[in-house]
Amino acid sequence: MSEKILLFIPAYNCEKQIGRVLNQLDHKVLSYIMDVLVVNNRSTDHTEQVVLDYIASHPDKPVKLVRNTENYGLGGSQKMAFMYAVSHGYDYVCMLHGDDQGDIHDFLPMFDKDIHKKHDCVLGARFMRGSKLVGYSKFRTFGNIVYDFIFAFVTRRRIYDLGSGLNLYKTSMLENKFFEKFPDNLMFNYVMILASHYYKHDIIFYPVSWREDDQVSNVKMMNQAFKVLQMAAEYFFHNESIKKEYREISRDSYTCREITALTKGE
Repeated sequence: MSEKILLFIPAYNCEKQIGRVLNQLDHKVLSYIMDVLVVNNRSTDHTEQVVLDYIASHPDKPVKLVRNTENYGLGGSQKMAFMYAVSHGYDYVCMLHGDDQGDIHDFLPMFDKDIHKKHDCVLGARFMRGSKLVGYSKFRTFGNIVYDFIFAFVTRRRIYDLGSGLNLYKTSMLENKFFEKFPDNLMFNYVMILASHYYKHDIIFYPVSWREDDQVSNVKMMNQAFKVLQMAAEYFFHNESIKKEYREISRDSYTCREITALTKGE
């Protein structure tokens, strides 16, 4: 393995799906991934126990489970994992949502061709040629494509997805913590798209498959749609707004506690 890649799996109330996600960690995937960090964002169901059971029955898999000190939201969990990857010397951090909508195998051809080495980040795209949607409503597909075009107009580059659950980032891009004041909620990735334009990051979109079956969406569509539109308009007229405080709660740090070590009596 020529590079150190951390696979980060954010998990919140996905006890039915997280086991299927972990089962994606076959030999081929682990030939690219050095370590796997499952981040439990204070789930109220049995997500944590399912992960522990998987780890116990697969001691050969490099999986670690941590629990956020607070419920930070998806964006907050990403911030915590980004800085974990930076501080532990990984070259890349890859995010795969724990609700089993995406598949890490979609990135294997990208790894095979070393595409990730040529860019700051590779963003999984559900709405470009070569992608595959299963069980995703036509209404939501249309809405996403409309907003992709809006952000494309704002950033003056083609946008194929504002935030899928499968993305890869170079840690060298993350070292200065430019994302620290971004939203801690689901809109984190939308601001990351704008930031990639402002900071001139070299990003590329890559087609992925995406499905919805037994997942429970946390997206409040109408309220979020208005806020995203407002965010894009604000950036269009004043690029420096990317540096403002987007969070509802300002935090000095995002911390977690390792659970796997506790269960081993360490």
